Amino acid sequence: MKKENETKDIGRWSKKEFEALPVREWNEDIGEFDSLIILPTNYLHDSGFKCMDFVAVLDNIPKCRLSGCSDVMHLNGIGGFGDNWLEKYGSVPSSIKPISWNIDCLKRSKLLRLFCNNNKLKAGEALSSFEIYAVDTRRKI
Repeated sequence: MKKENETKDIGRWSKKEFEALPVREWNEDIGEFDSLIILPTNYLHDSGFKCMDFVAVLDNIPKCRLSGCSDVMHLNGIGGFGDNWLEKYGSVPSSIKPISWNIDCLKRSKLLRLFCNNNKLKAGEALSSFEIYAVDTRRKI
């Protein structure tokens, strides 16, 4: 039998429920997921900005919290070039394939949810700057 939180729509979760999720190890690879909930914390970063945590969601089920110590989130990594961009391109690329980043707001918690059309997501390590990457899941022809 599934627990209620395994079937409850994330739009009905409270902020406290998201905060109660387990935290991954700082460099643990949790695999791909569908969306990311941005979870503000009560901690102040050395930069003077508030720290954020992030919740990975797969198939509408929150998996875990990812950071808790980041004051900045970099979409598709620092610079926006994607994961392992130097290995892929050999140098700074002159153009990057567009990614359809989207943000909406959850009904009950009022937290923001980040997702991409036609892409899964992959989390970077839990560092001061948090990197989130789009993983292209479209079929190659």
